[in-house]
Amino acid sequence: MNIRRLGPNEAGIIAYLFDAYRQFYKQPSNLALAESYIKARLENNESVIFMATAEKDGKDVPAGFTQLYLRLSSVRASRNWLLNDLYVDAGFRRKGIGEGLIKAAVDFAKSENATFVVLETAKDNYTAQSLYEAMGFIKQEPTSDFFSYKIDL
Repeated sequence: MNIRRLGPNEAGIIAYLFDAYRQFYKQPSNLALAESYIKARLENNESVIFMATAEKDGKDVPAGFTQLYLRLSSVRASRNWLLNDLYVDAGFRRKGIGEGLIKAAVDFAKSENATFVVLETAKDNYTAQSLYEAMGFIKQEPTSDFFSYKIDL
């Protein structure tokens, strides 16, 4: 597995993964929309995306991604990050890719002198909840259909 940050002209590399991620959350498939959305976030420097690749049939292929959005805290006078999206292709799950992507996101946030990283996941996404908790994220009070998690840096 290799993990790297995507550049502004690389939206097409993970568009199909982002489309699958949206479908997981009950959105209709729309590959053009997925690529357009990712492209705009990268070109406008509105998010940071890490992509994991893994070997399949002798080739390195995209296996998962995570997308972070900047959050600012006036009280703390600091930058913090929302780990908004995390997705691993079904064929690559349970191989440490999700954990690797989260670690890359947290390491990035630390390098940016952030004070914390937060995320949300559906209350019925037990696999994700186990992973977040194993990595040191602390469950916060639930909001609607989601649990919020936070890790102080």
